[in-house]
Amino acid sequence: MAKGRGRMEPNFDVPEGRVRDRGELDLRLSRDDRAGTGERVGKRAGETTRAPAKTTARRSLKKSGRRRRSWLGRIVYGTVVLGLWAVIGIAGLIAYHASQLPPIDQLAVPKRPPNIAILASDGSLLANRGETGGRVVSIKELPPYLPRAFVAIEDRRFYQHFGVDPVGILRAIGQNLTRRGVAQGGSTLTQQLAKNLFLTPERSASRKIQEAILALWLEHKYSKDEILELYLNRVYFGAGAYGVEAAAQRYFGKPAKEVSLAQAAMLGGLVQAPSRLAPNRNLPAAQARAAQVLAAMQELGFVPAQDAKVALAQPARPANARGGGSANYVADLVMDVLDDYVGKFDTDITVQTTVDTSLQALAEKALTDELNAKGTRFNVGQGALVSMRPDGAIRALIGGRDYAQSQFNRATTAKRQPGSSFKPFVYLAAVEHGATPETVKDDAPIRIGNWAPENYSHRYDGPVTLRTALAHSLNTVAVRLGQEVGPKTVVQTAQRLGITSPLQANGSIALGTSEVTLLEMVGAYGAFANGGTGVIPYVVTSVKSAAGKVLYKRSENGLGRVIDANADGMMNAMMHETFASGTAKKADIPGWELAGKTGTTQDFRDAWFIGYSGTLVTGIWLGNDDGELTKKVTGGTLPAEIWKTYMTQALKGQNPVPLPGLNRWRKPPPETTASVASAAPSAPTDILGQIFGDPATPAPRQQAPSRRAPAKDDRNFVEKLFGIGE
Repeated sequence: MAKGRGRMEPNFDVPEGRVRDRGELDLRLSRDDRAGTGERVGKRAGETTRAPAKTTARRSLKKSGRRRRSWLGRIVYGTVVLGLWAVIGIAGLIAYHASQLPPIDQLAVPKRPPNIAILASDGSLLANRGETGGRVVSIKELPPYLPRAFVAIEDRRFYQHFGVDPVGILRAIGQNLTRRGVAQGGSTLTQQLAKNLFLTPERSASRKIQEAILALWLEHKYSKDEILELYLNRVYFGAGAYGVEAAAQRYFGKPAKEVSLAQAAMLGGLVQAPSRLAPNRNLPAAQARAAQVLAAMQELGFVPAQDAKVALAQPARPANARGGGSANYVADLVMDVLDDYVGKFDTDITVQTTVDTSLQALAEKALTDELNAKGTRFNVGQGALVSMRPDGAIRALIGGRDYAQSQFNRATTAKRQPGSSFKPFVYLAAVEHGATPETVKDDAPIRIGNWAPENYSHRYDGPVTLRTALAHSLNTVAVRLGQEVGPKTVVQTAQRLGITSPLQANGSIALGTSEVTLLEMVGAYGAFANGGTGVIPYVVTSVKSAAGKVLYKRSENGLGRVIDANADGMMNAMMHETFASGTAKKADIPGWELAGKTGTTQDFRDAWFIGYSGTLVTGIWLGNDDGELTKKVTGGTLPAEIWKTYMTQALKGQNPVPLPGLNRWRKPPPETTASVASAAPSAPTDILGQIFGDPATPAPRQQAPSRRAPAKDDRNFVEKLFGIGE
């Protein structure tokens, strides 16, 4: 170092702007300290040039501008990121709920539960049974306005969306908020179908996601018309009706292919709230909803304005099914016996029955009209009726006063004491042991141990023929006959004719103290009407699959001959006298040979009447379900009146048919009655003596007032009122 120049100290002067707060040096590099920034390298080596102050200021402004734009960028960037995460989350949520469903390649529309269509003898529908309540119908069978009604009110963009309709959802939300226009749900028809087919009624976000997934699958798998057809056959319409066919039958009594525009609109409106809008429960609400459907159909151009106007002016109303509600008693009986004819089935089936809809309606009206008119006065709350051909084919069956109020079938299930209507089995046993209609028995007091049965009139007529005793329902004679042939024989005779209920073989069996059903009794009387062949009551003639395959066809069968033809003729002659001069004379129908028997149980608890022509056997029971006593109703009063009302119409227009063997054993003319009755060999007075070879020993004659006593005697008021006794 040269002398005199002194020592050179380092200079740490810091350019302006490089001093940090509190006097500290800022030794960090700036952009100007980096190569190619703050200084520019000259063309010649070692020459540098600092950027002008103006350029530095401009860069500073650009840097400031970039900072301001970064906030907007950050918002956009954040929104994009959040959107992506939302998409990922939704995809994950969908994937999770999709994983809870069966694999797509294994997914299939579940089979619809089979329907049982129960038809009358003429092929008309009596009722549907099964979980659905109606058969499957093709969309091609239906009038065009029927499926369009559902599209108009439930999913107007059905043919545009892909299973889920965002536009429809937004529109529904808007309408719900503003309460304007026709109310619509956010779910598409496809989503509703998916819910009905695969999901539970649970309301949750999870279920809605699965519903949407399944809707997309349905749209991929099926065409729009196929989806609509599936929907129409699966949707619930209330009252146990699933599918449009079941609903049309249930509410209008006709197949879906025959419904009018007004009826179609009502069906379309039902699915929103089946219980609240059912026309048989809330007709004003159902009609108001149907008007909304018609407005929507007109708005969309589905129906001409004039047609919509006519439908609005003539709104639909529910109709009563043919045969009334009582046809359901028949349907219940069919379901009870169906397992005996066909095994397990998984498709719709059709059951052909023997029931005549016109006779069913006549029977229902006769029974209900009588109970409505006189039930309260005589304290009778219930009744049942069975009418069948002599071969056992059931033509009408009423199991109670009102099926809607009580589904208990009193014709087939209720067991009640038949009273005197059981006596024909006692008399048949006697006839089979040698008695005839002119056999004489003593109408006198009788005692069996501590039991002393009495006649209804509390009087005794002394010696009477069996014909007269049965016609006037004399209890003492029936008990004597029962004791002579033996209670066990009486039981066996009744069972041979078709009585299947347990019977007690005791002395009182002659007066009908063992409980039986009305169906059993009418079936047993069928043997008297047909000449002696035992019958098994039946209601089903054939069963076919939906494709027409015969699954069952009834063959001729029965119990074979259970009554000798001669004995049957005698029974018909004796029971014919019931109409001619006995307890059923009020029920006689001029021009017809009729036979039958009345029945009344102790204390007037049950009243029966079973009578028949050569073509029809009909039985009536009246009483109270709880066993409460009636006000002295006998079989010859209200039951006989119902029987005559029904049978007069049922036999109208038919040619009278003679009863088997009646002419041979018809009551002799009055002038020959005494001689016939006194013929000892042909009219023994003691059957047990005849059986065991003992001489006939007439019972001591009981002095008693004549049965045809003066009008001032002490008969009870029922006998005075109707002129008959039981």
